[in-house]
Amino acid sequence: MAATNVPYAPQDIQEVQTLVRDLEDNAKKGSLKSKKTFSCKKTEFNVDGSPANLAVHSWRFQDWDYKRTDLPTYARGLFTGKNEKGQAEISVRGYDKFFNTGEVNETHWRNIENNTKGPYELSLKENGCIVFLTGMHDGTLLVCSKHSTGARADTPLSHAKAADQWVDRQLASLGKTRKELARELRKRNATAVAELCDDDFEEHILAYGKDVAGLYLHGININIPEFMTYPGPQVQAFADEWGFRKTDFLVIDDVQEMKKFLDGVAETGHYNGRDVEGFVIRCKTRATKSDRYIDWFFKYKFEEPYLMYRQWRECTKALISGKPPRFRKHVKITEEYLLFARRKLAENSKMAKEYQQNHGIIQLRDDFLKEKNLKGSDIIRQEYATTGGAAEDISKGVILVPIATLGCGKTTIALALSHLFGWGHVQNDNIQGKGRPPRFTKEILGQLEELPVVFADRNNAQRHERKQLLDDVHMSHLHVRLVALNFVHTPETLAEIREVTQNRVLARGDNHQTIQAAADPNKVIGIMEGFIQRFEALNPYAAPDDGFDTIIDLDPTLSSRKNLETLISQLHTTYPKLFFEDMPTSEDLDEAIKIAMSDYKPDIRHEVGPKGGFKPPNKKGQQASPREKQQPKVAKKPRPMEYVSVTLPRKAILDALENAFASISTNKGKFFRQLQETRRVQPEFHVTLIHRASSKSHPDVWQKYSDMNTLLDGWDNKLGDCQVMLEKIVWDDRIMAIVARIVDSGWDCVNTVAHITVGTRGEDVKPKESNDLLARWLANGSGDSTGIGEISIEDRPVVDGTVKVVMSRMR
Repeated sequence: MAATNVPYAPQDIQEVQTLVRDLEDNAKKGSLKSKKTFSCKKTEFNVDGSPANLAVHSWRFQDWDYKRTDLPTYARGLFTGKNEKGQAEISVRGYDKFFNTGEVNETHWRNIENNTKGPYELSLKENGCIVFLTGMHDGTLLVCSKHSTGARADTPLSHAKAADQWVDRQLASLGKTRKELARELRKRNATAVAELCDDDFEEHILAYGKDVAGLYLHGININIPEFMTYPGPQVQAFADEWGFRKTDFLVIDDVQEMKKFLDGVAETGHYNGRDVEGFVIRCKTRATKSDRYIDWFFKYKFEEPYLMYRQWRECTKALISGKPPRFRKHVKITEEYLLFARRKLAENSKMAKEYQQNHGIIQLRDDFLKEKNLKGSDIIRQEYATTGGAAEDISKGVILVPIATLGCGKTTIALALSHLFGWGHVQNDNIQGKGRPPRFTKEILGQLEELPVVFADRNNAQRHERKQLLDDVHMSHLHVRLVALNFVHTPETLAEIREVTQNRVLARGDNHQTIQAAADPNKVIGIMEGFIQRFEALNPYAAPDDGFDTIIDLDPTLSSRKNLETLISQLHTTYPKLFFEDMPTSEDLDEAIKIAMSDYKPDIRHEVGPKGGFKPPNKKGQQASPREKQQPKVAKKPRPMEYVSVTLPRKAILDALENAFASISTNKGKFFRQLQETRRVQPEFHVTLIHRASSKSHPDVWQKYSDMNTLLDGWDNKLGDCQVMLEKIVWDDRIMAIVARIVDSGWDCVNTVAHITVGTRGEDVKPKESNDLLARWLANGSGDSTGIGEISIEDRPVVDGTVKVVMSRMR
């Protein structure tokens, strides 16, 4: 061996052949596979410069499959080939897939504390693209990206070829050759793992100028199916010997000290004077106390301001492509950034093309921050101050969203929370008839106006259910925090979950809102199995689940009492101001669970049909009785009217705007396009007939609509139908409105000019300024001298609208 005291293991030919056979079996096209099997993609590549014309095969799993327990290997980046005897060998071996803290069960801090041992090596998470280097038996140095090697037809310079150039550069500076490096890696039966960080090739989020660009070596793995890797000091020694840039790391022996350090760095996003994206932590772990310790990685990735920077990058690319940027977080500063970006793109005609090729990303961002005289961390702190604050300052506006299957105990927990803290509780099964999902959200938001926390009692077991709730809430309540109560279902725990939840439901008999177990236990078990089969696990790193503000993992196999304690503890840690100074005692929690389980009687019963489905609660789709519709009691004060308006279909208004601006000059339509690009077009359109602020100046009109409102018995506050004619579009540099005419008689409008507010320049401009704009337009007209733009809407379309009352939001 060229080095002593380094990890080493030879390749076991039988073991490798078994691995390749398992991979082949799951890569065959057209093979009949059950839903429980994994799949992988096999791709062949010729090895560049190989005297023996060698080839290697890349094996690629779906990302979500790495969370399975039955993969033949967990290497992320795996190439196999043939040795000098024609036998199968592992040519390139990447790291085992590693996860962020809290992303999987193994990376929850409680499991890290219980199952791992130090020393904990913390290496900086470099922000580039991963590459692998290995030696082939004919002396060729093979350089790969994660899943390919050599040139690619879809790009002028592939990651592998760009890394190749850096390898040649660093070896030349040492007077060494590619063959020497290949032979050294071959002797060690190892793959060198590096990060290609070079802004001249491709920019990411963190800057790597010419003085710090290069290949950052951060690992050396042994080419065997099991994960075996070098410790940090030996990686750095190899980097010194072969000209790689070294990845910084530090060693912490104690797990609590490690966590304290990571949390501290996350506060600033800086370490040793530089911005960092996070850390990779290397240590040893074991599944049980009787198992041996093995090499194991996990990551601690900083969220902000890096997520904001990524959002700016994607929004800028959308802007360049002529698409409306889509973003939900960091709204105000992103709108300002996009205005800045539009200006810079207009000043430099070459910038757009370079940006799409990942050049100039960091410079544009830094120029914006310089102009604002802010750092990314400053922006995040300011946002916390203006949008309800950091999580620790939140005292209201929280929705608890369970993600569960039948029998997990969500309703018991909801009732216990209501008993302990007086929080709201909306049961989806109490809502009957058509349009249940939006009415479910409406009831939640209604309770949230008067209570700090509301429990959204629905299984939310499928992604589309979570998406509906997240979208509906965020459409009108951007600053509401949604907390996922994730009753974790994994393949390893499903058998136990089935046993525990079935026992709970069967023991409960008919005292369950969704199913009555006393009727037919076999049918009940069939229904419960259907819920488990349809369950889609929460993924916090993909839509829609990335819309949750906080995720709390609960164990469905534990008692509701234990899960209640876990939930309250984690909520208190994240949102301490939701709670009183005197937190409930253990006896209080016992009593809350006892009351929830003994006093609860469902208002509506869903009967099991003859084929195991649900019967409607009433015959032929009749609406449920008032008793059946009733939610858990929450005392509410009657709310006064805020305003009365004609609500108009969004598509009809947007079509009218697009048609109007399509036929005029680009300069004249500039403000409308700006509203679109910065997402400042109103989410809904209406003509205000009268606002509470005008009630004293127009008491007769206010009284007329108030009297109509008292006669309402519908849930949607509808007073009637009304047609509206669209006549002109008027705007200045702050706000845009459509001049409208009320077609139907009987609907009085107290505004001087009936109008629809299209959008405002920013949050500092309120929609009511449309009245001021139109008053100036009536008095002074439009044109350069007044700063007011005006165009007529061709054919003056008539749109069908609905007159509705909007109630005040009481605090």
